[in-house]
Amino acid sequence: MEIEWKRSSSPPGYLDDAEVKRLIALSQSGDSTARETLVSNNIRLVWSVVQRFSGRGYDAEDLFQIGCIGLLKSVDKFDLSYDVKFSTYAVPMIIGEIQRFLRDDGTLKVSRSLKEMANRVRKAKDELSKTLGRQPTISEVAAQIGVTPEEIVFAQEANKPPTSIHETVFENDGDPITLMDQIADDSQEKWFDKMALTQAIQALSERERLIVYLRYFRDQTQSEVASRLGISQVQVSRLEKKILQNIKEQIAQ
Repeated sequence: MEIEWKRSSSPPGYLDDAEVKRLIALSQSGDSTARETLVSNNIRLVWSVVQRFSGRGYDAEDLFQIGCIGLLKSVDKFDLSYDVKFSTYAVPMIIGEIQRFLRDDGTLKVSRSLKEMANRVRKAKDELSKTLGRQPTISEVAAQIGVTPEEIVFAQEANKPPTSIHETVFENDGDPITLMDQIADDSQEKWFDKMALTQAIQALSERERLIVYLRYFRDQTQSEVASRLGISQVQVSRLEKKILQNIKEQIAQ
């Protein structure tokens, strides 16, 4: 029978080191009650390890189940003759079990909740298609299962199989265009834009360059710039408008 460990809402009772080792000895002799007591009192330990692996696209509950396997292995393999705390031995075992799972899994992981949502969406679509006599809209499916349209789209996209960057997305006169061809590398374009902007600013007069510097590099207001230059705010506004127009024309050439 498969056992799924749940995160306890109530804090576990404290077990001192001697009691932990007594329970481990009983567990290693086949006492299932002692085994469950050890697990329930080390739930927080497993969750503290799971937090280290957050943000990797895996559901925390899934990693928790894997961590519990590592905890059980540490109970079974703990050597009572060593003068070391059980938690000190268990943490590397739990980490190792989760790391092994991540390494062996390899593919992009979709959380259980998203998989369940995708299944609900699929069933709702089938039911609505029969009722309406057509393909339902995303809003209709969302209303049917009581979620937002955004959640529907997210679940569907997350459960799509990964696309290879070498997959042909378009073919022009026998010349295939892959997804890689469609991914724009704009680093070169940005470099040229930056160079053109620098040249355009260098072409300005000294006072115009000072206005650009104060307004866009020092983040000063038009009133502050006016006070610095000894002119009115209206004049600064007119000059700034003229400067920006000149820069646009220089870059466009």
